[in-house]
Amino acid sequence: MSYVGIIITYVFVSNFILTQFLGLCPFIGVSKKVESAIGMGMAVTFVMSMASITTWAIYRLLLVPLGIQFLQTVTFILVIATLVQLVEMVVQKVSPPLYKALGIYLPLITTNCAILGIALIAVRNEYGPLESFVAGFSAGLGFMLALLLMSTLREKLESEWVPKHFRGAPIAFVTGGLMALAFMAFDKALLTNLIG
Repeated sequence: MSYVGIIITYVFVSNFILTQFLGLCPFIGVSKKVESAIGMGMAVTFVMSMASITTWAIYRLLLVPLGIQFLQTVTFILVIATLVQLVEMVVQKVSPPLYKALGIYLPLITTNCAILGIALIAVRNEYGPLESFVAGFSAGLGFMLALLLMSTLREKLESEWVPKHFRGAPIAFVTGGLMALAFMAFDKALLTNLIG
C-alpha cells in the first residue's frame, strides 16, 4: 500500500475511535474542551508514531532473530509505557495547565488499546520502518481528528438545550455514534477509487 493509502486508511477508513472503537476512554473523557482535546491528540499522535517505529525495530531486530516473537505484546506495552512516561514528564514541565486539564487521562495513554493496536497492525501487515511510522502518525492524526470533532460538538452542546437525562456522557455517546455513522461513508471502495 502506498503512503497516501496508509494515511487515508488510518485517518478516515480505519479511524481507531470511530470505526474500530479503540481508545474510547479519552474520547469521552477529554473531549469536553477543544484545548484539552488538542493536547491529548498531540500526545497520542506522538506516542503512536514513536511506538510504531520503535516496536517495529524491536520486533524485527530483536524478537524475530532471537525467535521470541511470542513476547511481542509484553515488549510493546513496555515500550508504550516508557514513551508515555516521557510525554507525561515533558507536558508537566512545558505546560502545567494542560497537564492538569488532561489529568488521569494522560497516564492512561499507556493502556490505550489504540496505541498497542497500531503497533500490532504494523507487525501483522509487515510494514517497513517508514510505513510503520506513517501508519502510527496517521492513526494519531485520525485519533486527534475524532477528538477535535467531538470536543467542538460537545462545546456547542453546552450552550444548547439538551434533555436532562441526556446531559453529559449520554449525549456524548449519542454524538459519537452519529460521528461513527458518518465515518462509515469512508470505506475500502472509496480508498480504492481515490488511490487506485
